[in-house]
Amino acid sequence: MNPFSASATPGAAGQDAAFQPTLLLVDDEPRLLSSLYELLRGHGYQLVTASTGAEALAHLSRLRFDLVLLDLRLPDIGGHAIMDFINEKGVGADVIVMSGEVGIEAAIGALKRGAYDYLRKPYSREELLKTVANALRQRGLEQANRRIAIQLENSEKMYRYLVDSSPDIIYTLNHEGRFTFINDRAYQLLGYRRDELLGQHYSVVVHEEDLERARYVFNERRVDERAARNVELRLKCHSATGTGHERTFNNTLMTISLNAIGMHVPDQDVRKLEFFGTYGVARDITDRKRAEEVISYQAYHDILTDLPNRILFKDRLGLAVIQAKRKQAELAVMFIDLDRFKLVNDTLGHVKGDELLQQVAARLKECLRRGDTLARQGGDEFTIVLPELRHRDDARDVADKFLACLHEPFDLDGHQVHISASIGIAVYPGHGESIDELLRHADIAMYQVKGQGKNGHAFYDPSMQEVSHQKIALEQSLRRALEHGELEMYYQPQVDAAEGRIVGVEALMRWNHPTRGVVSPGEFLPFAEENGLMIPISDWMIGALCRDMLQWKGCGGGNVRLSLNLSPQYLDRGDFFEKMRGALLRHGIAPSQIEVEITENVCIRNPQHAIEQLNRLGQLGVSVAIDDFGTGYSSLAYLHRFPVHTIKIDQSFVKEIHDEHGHYPVILAIISIARGLGLNLVAEGVETEVQARYLRANGCLTMQGYLYHRPMPLGRFVDVLRAQGLPAIAGHAFAFQA
Repeated sequence: MNPFSASATPGAAGQDAAFQPTLLLVDDEPRLLSSLYELLRGHGYQLVTASTGAEALAHLSRLRFDLVLLDLRLPDIGGHAIMDFINEKGVGADVIVMSGEVGIEAAIGALKRGAYDYLRKPYSREELLKTVANALRQRGLEQANRRIAIQLENSEKMYRYLVDSSPDIIYTLNHEGRFTFINDRAYQLLGYRRDELLGQHYSVVVHEEDLERARYVFNERRVDERAARNVELRLKCHSATGTGHERTFNNTLMTISLNAIGMHVPDQDVRKLEFFGTYGVARDITDRKRAEEVISYQAYHDILTDLPNRILFKDRLGLAVIQAKRKQAELAVMFIDLDRFKLVNDTLGHVKGDELLQQVAARLKECLRRGDTLARQGGDEFTIVLPELRHRDDARDVADKFLACLHEPFDLDGHQVHISASIGIAVYPGHGESIDELLRHADIAMYQVKGQGKNGHAFYDPSMQEVSHQKIALEQSLRRALEHGELEMYYQPQVDAAEGRIVGVEALMRWNHPTRGVVSPGEFLPFAEENGLMIPISDWMIGALCRDMLQWKGCGGGNVRLSLNLSPQYLDRGDFFEKMRGALLRHGIAPSQIEVEITENVCIRNPQHAIEQLNRLGQLGVSVAIDDFGTGYSSLAYLHRFPVHTIKIDQSFVKEIHDEHGHYPVILAIISIARGLGLNLVAEGVETEVQARYLRANGCLTMQGYLYHRPMPLGRFVDVLRAQGLPAIAGHAFAFQA
């Protein structure tokens, strides 16, 4: 028989209009089957009919039905056999039996086989419709419950997977502080199996020194908005794991409370929160803590010598002053400046100069007592605090030891180097009661030794204030140098190591002093920074370089890029951009051949203003380079905040290259950053073939250093260009360092 289908009636029998239950109607009497079909047709069901058992089985084998209305008495196959087929084959349809049988056995047999209901013929129209609707409604509820159960099961599986796969330790404690749950991460991080910890008190894994803090946190029963808090605890590792004795965890704790409702007080809704336990997430922050310790150490120590830096030194000096004041004792502050160090640096290079500083620091430390502090101020300057002096002669004895230990020659890879030191000493409280006063007076005493021939020590005396007058004289001399043309630009080329040609140049300032000879910028530019002379010096430099550019243009011009290393003071000036643009326009210089170098100081002083100025230069066509990349904590931030085009590998990293087949991860990381961001890359301070080969092999081709060229005056630089057959320079680099 072909199936008949009734059109859906919205809301009929409680069914959604989008869903039409499929019903199989089975009866061997055509009149009753037709009547049943007509009765159900208008109620939103898909209807299929069968007049024999065989036909019913064929439909059940081929189609899916929600409900079967089944007559037990069929001419070929009985209704009970059809129900057996439904159960054996897992058809999944519900059955309403309709029968004219008067015996109880037929009804019992149908109900045993899982019939939803048994209707005895003749049945009323309302009874049939109600029974069908109820059967379909119950079926819908059962299906919804099954879906919810499956969702819950999947959700629980997902939850367990997430908990066990979490990178953190997830645990629960009962009200006694004993583990009631812990995920597998505890074994991976601490080496404890789950069965070893369940039922155990949390104190078995907490480091002894952190137990008091743990007790306070875990025993404090927090609820409502104060239910969660963070605490750092050290947890002990299992002795058999080999992962170490302890690891530090950041524990996020949350109190679990049961919401109990009082049921015994009439007419009142009494609620209370009963403490149940603690849920916690412990995140392993051991590596982060170690990194923080390294960063903190580096923030207060000099990377080259591993000595305290000026920040840590001032902190320790401040503590020593407080103790001396309390005990009414004396302390000494020493300021040490190495003699002839600049000569070593200029003749043997920065690599050997840094090695010399490291050896000096090691010798000085051997002369100190426990409790004394030796620090590096920067360059070749060191400071020492000697607390709890018994007598001033103690400071004199230490200074004599310093001079004696420096008297022995230093071996720098076969080079015998002799240096000495000038030492100034200030004693608390006679020479000052504040940190700055003591340092300033020790500095004045050191300059007094310098002026008297070096290689000695001296205690501060008020008469040494004459040094201040000497600084004024230096300021006057520097101003006169600007007026009399005593300043001159030197140039150090940057070379393409693959082709051996000059692709860039850096300009370095020199002072041709009438009595002292050639003075490097390290000796007078810091003084200019302190005394407000950097602005006029920078203005002079721009003009001087532009005049040099005109000479080079006469030789044919060129495309060599040069960098401009700006003083932070000059960049802070509001008219800097207009001065730069005006100079380039007046002399016909292409902005694309100028590159401005910035250092960390530029950001520290006024970062937003610096960004605005450099963005204006970028719009003009001037590019930006990061000088000494990697030496400051802000260097990576520059790449996001500033319009950077070039990064320069600092010579402190280059000097560490001693083996061309070695592994120097910092340099490789900088090269990768430059390559990944599409930036130009220049290595500074290249002094050996080994360094050059290593850099070239790893992708850094532009180099600058003594291996290729030393800084040279303009005439010599032009000769070098001509000798190499290169076009003359049409741009310039400005740099305020040696």
